[in-house]
Amino acid sequence: MNFALATNLPTLWKTALLLAASNIFMTFAWYAHLKQMSDKPWWIAALLSWGIALFEYLIQVPANRIGSAELSLAQLKILQEVITLAVFVPFVLFYMHQPLKLDYLWAALCILGAVYFIFRS
Repeated sequence: MNFALATNLPTLWKTALLLAASNIFMTFAWYAHLKQMSDKPWWIAALLSWGIALFEYLIQVPANRIGSAELSLAQLKILQEVITLAVFVPFVLFYMHQPLKLDYLWAALCILGAVYFIFRS
C-alpha cells in the first residue's frame, strides 16, 4: 500500500488494518508452536513465540496510538476483540486444520453486541 494513500485513510481504518496485522503475528506467536514445535522443549517454543510477539508489538503500539486520537480505550479494546476473532477463526480452520464450530458464530454474535454497545452514540 502506498504510504500517501495510507495517510488519507480514516483513523478507524488505519487502526483496524494495523491491529489486524499485529493480530496475525500475535495469533502465530500464541498458537503456531502447538502445531510446529510440539516435539521441542517448551522454552524453545517460548523464545520463538517471544520473537514473533516483538513484531506484534511493533505494529500494535502504533495502531493503538493512532486509534486513541479518535477512539476511546473501550472502543479500541472491542475493536481488537473483533479483529482477534476475525483472525483466529481462519487460523484455526486453515492453519491448524480444526473443524468449524457453531460456537464461533455465537461468540461472533456476542462480540457484535459488544460492538453495538461500545460504538453507539
